[in-house]
Amino acid sequence: MEIIADLHIHSPYAMACSKNITLEAINNSAVDKGIRVIGTGDFTHPRWMHEIKDKLVEGKHGLYRLKGYEAKTDFILTSEVSTIFTKGARQRKIHNCILAPSIEVVEQVNAALKRFGSLESDGRPQLGMSAAELVEILHGIDKRIIVFPAHAWTPWFGVFGSLSGFDSMKDAYEDQEMHIHALETGLSSDPIMNWRISSLDKYTLLSNSDAHSVQKIGREANVFDIPEDKLSYGEISNAIIGKDVKKIKMTVEFYPEEGKYHFDGHRNCSFSSSPERSAKYNNVCPVCGKRLTLGVLHRINELADRPEGYIPANAIPYVHAVPLIEVLSYMMKKPETAVGVKGAYMKLIERFGSEFNVLLKSDINSIGNVDKELGQAIRRIRDEEVNLIPGYDGIFGIVDIMNREKPKKIATQKSISDY
Repeated sequence: MEIIADLHIHSPYAMACSKNITLEAINNSAVDKGIRVIGTGDFTHPRWMHEIKDKLVEGKHGLYRLKGYEAKTDFILTSEVSTIFTKGARQRKIHNCILAPSIEVVEQVNAALKRFGSLESDGRPQLGMSAAELVEILHGIDKRIIVFPAHAWTPWFGVFGSLSGFDSMKDAYEDQEMHIHALETGLSSDPIMNWRISSLDKYTLLSNSDAHSVQKIGREANVFDIPEDKLSYGEISNAIIGKDVKKIKMTVEFYPEEGKYHFDGHRNCSFSSSPERSAKYNNVCPVCGKRLTLGVLHRINELADRPEGYIPANAIPYVHAVPLIEVLSYMMKKPETAVGVKGAYMKLIERFGSEFNVLLKSDINSIGNVDKELGQAIRRIRDEEVNLIPGYDGIFGIVDIMNREKPKKIATQKSISDY
């Protein structure tokens, strides 16, 4: 059975996150999108953990369900923590995702981690410890806990980020690297970019939304092939640990150019650049003369030992998608928050069952019968016939689905591209 899972989201207690995130809203959004397993996010925060304990009840082994709701969605206990430490005369900030098998285990985790920083201050707590220490402590509590680097390539907080990262997983996690079995590719990279680095072949490449609002849930996701009667924390974790290509069917990815750290650039200078162009400027912004924020593509080029397009053996497939609300906003030329856009979204969910059905499965002609232009847009996205304007230095890129953008408009944005 196809199980869509988003294993990394946030709560209202995380910095820069919507205060409208509730367990009920997460559950309802997951149903609309077709997500079968959703992370709780932020289990380290005491107030959010109180809500988790109050509103969730254990269903299948290691998975939880919302009390009083029809059982369509399973929650898996997840959190993200920032480990801050010094190594090689540099301060390092690595964000780590954590999956845990039970509330009892989570309580032990929280008791251990509060010694390294305030868990109350942020749903993504900042802990004064190395990434290796984190893994060692968590595995000392329960070996079923899974830890993997979050958004591995982002400049400031990714394990391979240009500003504080490492060149290898071994350097980052030291003697605990043996317990790292996956990495999250993040919005600004996709599997084919990561496949260029041979040392990453042994890790399962996961894609999750890292949602800071309910609307962003499922913008990236993982698709497992697990029978309903076997669905459990153990089945999911074993598939990740073993990089089981029979149980992990594929990942659903952003076009990486849409991610806000794909290209190099300076947002304050409205300047973006491909890695090749950045090299001509010695990685210095020609507008202000300061060092550019080097993006994900730049870092992958630095570490790559394979050519573009290389596909390793045992690779887990992937597809690119654009969130449906974003597609409708683009087609209707209205904000995603507009009443008309939200209404059109819900009508499509009622007609086709879920967002992922519309994006990935439903017949194009059937979608076209509802709205001809929408059918064309979904086909173009599936066939990768879209125009891409890369994001940079915290600014999201643009997926120009119907090729509306004109070169003059791009030029006025000072976007330097090799496309």
